[in-house]
Parts: sequence; structure tokens; C-alpha cells
Amino acid sequence: MATIRKELEEIERKTLSPRACLSSKTRGRERREKPHPLRTEFQRDRDRIIHCKSFRRLKHKTQVFLAPYGDHYRTRLTHTLEVSQIARTIARALRLNEDLTEAIALGHDLGHTPFGHSGEKVLDRLVPGGFHHARQSLRVVEKLEYEGKGLNLTLEVREGIFHHSKGRGEILPTRSEDLPRTLEGQIVRVSDVIAYVNHDIDDALRAGIIKEKDIPRELVQVLGKWPAQRIDRMVEDVVHSSLKIELARITLSDEIREALGALRDFLYERVYYNPVAKGELWKTEKILRDLFEHFYSHPDEFIKPYPEGDPLERRVADFIAGMTDRYALGLYERLFFPRSWPG
Repeated sequence: MATIRKELEEIERKTLSPRACLSSKTRGRERREKPHPLRTEFQRDRDRIIHCKSFRRLKHKTQVFLAPYGDHYRTRLTHTLEVSQIARTIARALRLNEDLTEAIALGHDLGHTPFGHSGEKVLDRLVPGGFHHARQSLRVVEKLEYEGKGLNLTLEVREGIFHHSKGRGEILPTRSEDLPRTLEGQIVRVSDVIAYVNHDIDDALRAGIIKEKDIPRELVQVLGKWPAQRIDRMVEDVVHSSLKIELARITLSDEIREALGALRDFLYERVYYNPVAKGELWKTEKILRDLFEHFYSHPDEFIKPYPEGDPLERRVADFIAGMTDRYALGLYERLFFPRSWPG
């Protein structure tokens, strides 16, 4: 008997691009599961991510500016939602799989630490073998959620999460091994940078770190003055440039790629490394170092016994990376600040 899921799979086959990744053609999960009667495999992945605890904690994790300092600065959650919106727009325009695109976008930053990239750098120095948020996001969905069982996501979603990060490297590298295999995963990779260069400029203007006149004039001429204009310009360029090469890969025109890279460089120089923006973050580095050392010396109260066989340093990093900013601050106060005795 035909199910609603099968009908949805048939709609995908009839309406999506031949280059789309069909849910019926997924490379599967680590643990086989019975198909759902209503939802496709990528719908199930999206839903699992939205309902997991790591996703909910993103609302209290720093993007660039510490969230307690203002209600309108982006957090990891609002960043994730903006990436998802941009990515879905591109996927729909290219007739690619929106459900797969959305699942990757919603899961791409689950492994981020409290206090933004400052927290990531601290753990990278403390943990043997280093720490990177993309690897940690994959670790969250594979080994940490649901008390060590993981979310058992499809390979396509896990691969897209792992390959989303680019730092200051190429936004869309030409080497295939550096990119997700699916076009949907490549969409999330470029949507991530489109989202953060625009919303981080918006937040930096709000914070008074930069002024509109500081943004290089030539970049404004190419990309536009306002965030909505710039996002629209970049999204349209991704769509038309990718169609021009018949979806051989997701790409940008040379003009927009260079302008986007220059705008990212501007942010690194004027915002991310700005002493005003970073002024409070050296304190957060001390907080995370002290917490790490405490839990490594006293693991019994908080550190989980899973993943089985993983060294204590890695499991301590798992616990700290999962913290929200305010939980880390509150726990630090509880562990290291003296308590007043009642009168």
C-alpha cells in the first residue's frame, strides 16, 4: 500500500532537478531504521535536530558579541535560522532538496562552544588532538545526543555538517574532497558565510564598533549598502552562477566571490580582532580554562561516562562545549566564588 512518504518521494522525483539528492536515494544511516509512513528520511533528520537539546541551547550561545549585553545581537540560534532561510531560498530556486538543505543548516553549528570562537580557541589549546566546532557538531549528532546514542542521521546530513566550515579559507574550494558531495551541502557552506558577514556587520554597527562609512566603498558599490540588499545580491549570484554551469557544483561569479571574501577580511580586521569587541572575551577564556582544569581533576560530578573509550580530556571538552554562556558563567560562580553565610 502506498504511504504518504512514498507519495512525497515521488513528488521529489518528478519535480526536483536531476542534480538534486533524493531522499529515496539516501546512502542511509549507521543504524537501519524502519521508514516512516509520513516523513521522508531528510524530514526526519531535520525534525530530530530541531527537537534535540543541543539545538535549544544555541539560543544562549554567543555569535560575536556576548548575548547578555543586548537583546538584539545575534546568537548561534538566530545565526542558524538565518543560514537556513538563505540556504532554503537557494535550494528552492535551483530545484534542489530543501529538506536536506534545511537539516544540514539547522545542524551545522551544534558543536559550537560558549563565548563564540574565543571558547573554541581555548578548547583547541587544551584538548589533545585539538578542537574544531565542525568536528564537534558531527560528534554531537553521532555520539552525544540522547545519552550517547546520537541522532542516527543520514550520511548526507552528517557529511554536510562536517564540511560546512571554512574559516578564512576558500568559500567554495575547487577540490572536491573539501566540499560536501551533495549540492545541498555546498549551498549551506556558502549560505553560512553569506549570513554571518551580513549579520555581523549589522551587529558591529549596532555596537558602535564600526560606522557605515568604514565599510569599503568599492564593496558597497558591488554588494549594496544594506544587509537585505547584500544578501539578495549574493543569493541571486549563487543561483545564476550555479545554473550557468548546469549545477556541476554550487559556485559564485568571480566578482561576487572576491567582494564577499574582501568583506569577510574586513570583518576579521575591524570586528573579530577589534580590542573593543574582544575586550571581555579574555575573561571568558580564563573561565573556560579554569572549568576545564576543575572537571579534569574532579570528573565524577558532571562528566558523562560516554562515549565509551574516549579519553577524559575529550569528554570534559564535550561537557564544556555543550554549555550555554550563562550556564558557564553561573557554574563558574558556583564553583569558584565564595558564598555568603546567611545572617
